[in-house]
Amino acid sequence: MSFDPDRVRTVTFDSYSTLVDVEAAEAALADRVPDPEPVSRLWRSRSLAYTFVANAIDAYQPFYEMNRDALTYALKTHGVDLPPAERDEILAVYHELEVFDDVRSGIERLREGGYDTYVLSNGNPEMLDSMVEHADIGDLVEDAISADEVETFKPAAALYRHGAARTGTPIDEIVHVTAGWFDVMGAAHAGMQAVRLDRKGTPWEPFGGEPDRTAESIHELADALGV
Repeated sequence: MSFDPDRVRTVTFDSYSTLVDVEAAEAALADRVPDPEPVSRLWRSRSLAYTFVANAIDAYQPFYEMNRDALTYALKTHGVDLPPAERDEILAVYHELEVFDDVRSGIERLREGGYDTYVLSNGNPEMLDSMVEHADIGDLVEDAISADEVETFKPAAALYRHGAARTGTPIDEIVHVTAGWFDVMGAAHAGMQAVRLDRKGTPWEPFGGEPDRTAESIHELADALGV
């Protein structure tokens, strides 16, 4: 499928790495870990790996708990022993991650252009509530749709189909915007148009086909939609 702006009625956004910067979580490790960068990277990659495995073996648990397990693993791997209370303090950074500069103004353009906008995320409802509040987009998004509602993570088609049903929009009239390569592939496989939000100029994955479109910012997507 190629990008067709004339078919788009609704825009869904991923949350982490798309609206808020998960790399900012490294700052929460800085005072507790000698070298926070590799710990932060392993934390993020393990949390995603756990979601993929959970889908395959029917071992769902809310994403916040997945993230807790991933943080525990990353700390142990790098020889860091922290009490549970300190691990919880680090984990809580996900409630106030840095918001990308184009988020509010970009979504505002889409809303003014007549598009309904939603968040469609692996995050559990409590995480998404705090993210929407922290990003100051509660007045711009119709709702935040969580994997918790179907107990299935991305890139399973069931979550995108559930998202489409929740928006009341035919799935092929939705464009899903995400920084995650697996999320692009999952949305496209389920029948959405998939836009890769690539703010950092990183290479695309060498398998699974191309995104329907790549944009460097939400404003670039708004331009493509003619708003």
